Amino acid sequence: GLDGAHFYQADLSKPLIEAQWASGGFAAVLLDPPRDGALEMVRQMATLGARRVVYVSCNPATLARDAAELIGQGYQLKRAGVLDMFPQTAHVEAMALFERPA
Repeated sequence: GLDGAHFYQADLSKPLIEAQWASGGFAAVLLDPPRDGALEMVRQMATLGARRVVYVSCNPATLARDAAELIGQGYQLKRAGVLDMFPQTAHVEAMALFERPA
C-alpha cells in the first residue's frame, strides 16, 4: 500500500484559495498537464506551500515557460530529463524536479 498519500481531481483553472482540499498545503505536488501546460496552477503554487514539484510534460516549450514561473517563486530546478516514450514520432515526454529551499 501507499501510506500518507492523498489524490485529488479538480478544475485547476479555479483559484486554489477557494478549494477546501488545498487548505492544508502539500509537501510535494505532481503535475502532468495537457500540452498547453499548467501556468494557472503554477502561478498558485505558493498557495500550496509544496517544497517539491515534479512536472511531467509532453510539450517541452510549455514546461520551459512554467519552469520560469516556478523559478520566479523561489523553486530551483534540481533535475530534468527527456524520455522517448513514443518511438518513430517527434513527441517526447519531459520531466523536471523543482525544490524550494526550506
